[in-house]
Amino acid sequence: MQTLPKERRYETLSYLPPLSDAQIIKQVEYILDQGYIPAIEFSEGSEPTQHFWTLWKLPLFNARTPKEVMAEVDACRSEYRNCFVRVVGFDNIKQCQVLSFIVYKPNEAAGGRTRYY
Repeated sequence: MQTLPKERRYETLSYLPPLSDAQIIKQVEYILDQGYIPAIEFSEGSEPTQHFWTLWKLPLFNARTPKEVMAEVDACRSEYRNCFVRVVGFDNIKQCQVLSFIVYKPNEAAGGRTRYY
């Protein structure tokens, strides 16, 4: 029996290979098509007990296209180069976050950054 390498997993899509630009855009399209409100969050830490996410600006209430969301992801990544960045979808009816996925994380092994789109 073969075991997977021990690696911290983040969010729902973290078990997949890194998402391409097209795949991230499809996920953002889904958020918008469902009527969810997209938002971007970032965090320096990765430990579950000390892991808090900070909201990047306000949620994107007026976002109509995935390109608008991706522009904010790029801005957040540029500003916080050593942080994890994720996209979340909020349901304004249920008043809660209904999905999230990481689009960028620092490359801890090489001291560089891994781009997820």
